[in-house]
Amino acid sequence: MPSTVFESRIFQDAFGTPEMRRIFSDEATVAHALLVEVALARVQGRLGIIPADAAREIEKRADASRIDFAELKRETDLVGYPIVGLVHQLARQCGDAGRYLHWGATTQDIMDTVLVLQIREAMGVIGTDLARVDEALTSLIEKHRHTVMAARTHLQQALPTTFGFKAAVWLSMIRRARQRLLQLWPRVLVVQFSGAAGTLASLGDRGLEVQEALAAELNLATPSITWHTARDSLAEVVNFLALTTASLAKIATDVALMMQTEVAEAFEPFAPGRGSSSTMPQKRNPISCELIIAAAKAVRQYAGLMLDGVVADHERATGPWQAEWIALPQSFLATAAALRQSDLMLSGLVVDPYRMRSNLNLTGGLIVAEAVMMALAEYIGRNTAHDIVYSACRAAAESGNELITELMRRPEVTKHLDEARLRELVDPANYLGSVQQMIDRALNEPKAGDQSSRSSGALSAAADAVTSAGKSTPTK
Repeated sequence: MPSTVFESRIFQDAFGTPEMRRIFSDEATVAHALLVEVALARVQGRLGIIPADAAREIEKRADASRIDFAELKRETDLVGYPIVGLVHQLARQCGDAGRYLHWGATTQDIMDTVLVLQIREAMGVIGTDLARVDEALTSLIEKHRHTVMAARTHLQQALPTTFGFKAAVWLSMIRRARQRLLQLWPRVLVVQFSGAAGTLASLGDRGLEVQEALAAELNLATPSITWHTARDSLAEVVNFLALTTASLAKIATDVALMMQTEVAEAFEPFAPGRGSSSTMPQKRNPISCELIIAAAKAVRQYAGLMLDGVVADHERATGPWQAEWIALPQSFLATAAALRQSDLMLSGLVVDPYRMRSNLNLTGGLIVAEAVMMALAEYIGRNTAHDIVYSACRAAAESGNELITELMRRPEVTKHLDEARLRELVDPANYLGSVQQMIDRALNEPKAGDQSSRSSGALSAAADAVTSAGKSTPTK
């Protein structure tokens, strides 16, 4: 009986995706745990730590599909962790060889390594979804780089810009998110195998040998030291997700504001019934935007919870570790949902250039008062020019006249700027500064995975890991 939006049959695809739910499902968790236990037995058999024939039996007979989840739940409720119960069932499956399962490991070794494997797969999905959002934004920029609109500061019209420029600002955040994803890989894709108190004492002088072999078997890095209660890297993962979803929420907030009836400059893709009201037939609500903003708020809260988890006591935490079980999977689910909604929204975004131009004209030229001031300043100085244009702006606002009408009434203006020059100055399309050059710079910013964006071999390997992140859940 689902009771949260993440599992709800009604809301689950609003706050997650099927692919991300699969990655963090009970079935996937158990399958990954079995994969780690089998890999541990395999390398220990190869190294002579346990009998080689026992390792072969474990690899042959351990089967995730035969795990009794009801029994596993009962034992987890009793013990507090699922690994003891899982090892009990696997040992029965493996017969006499089962006594060599989990050799030298502790519960958190298995659970942390399972989590790293899930994160590797989940981050591969996030990387792919970020690339889709990047592509959608790039298309919008190229289509609308010359579509003039009002830039807004403090929710008021400020100066002219273009919609392509606005979208390029959005793109810059996505490109940085893609870079961050690569940069955190070397700190996260690290095996956990350190034994009961992190010293690997149960394996004598061969502990590090087993650790390195297990890491290689799972295609993970070897840590310099145990990280049982050094949780900064996992907190970094969720804070990365929080930054990413916050960037998506900034985009969603802009689009939602542009969808307001009084603005009406851009709209989410239309589909019959989407965004409608139960009582107001005319409504076209910003549904994707709202879901993105809500998901981002949730992930930011989980980021704080993960930071709390970094404050762990001694060599095994009493509570902070379990808080990760809540925060981390749901952060990935909410991020996946936000990315899916962002791709849906941006790929089909309806932009109205005519409304943008109409809104530019609402102030009768006041939006380009700065252009007139700067042109006049060349003759009489900035401060004097500011006062003259300010006076003309106030008169235009009070009378309802266009700015050029008030400017033409002032000889101190027309003495230096004739009507033709003034009309050129009050055309918003002529006051765009370095918009086009900055758009080009944003578009040319290296994408994650580009050779020019890789500053080290570790980043190169991380890019390969993102590309090759597993898409199927291990079953045996």
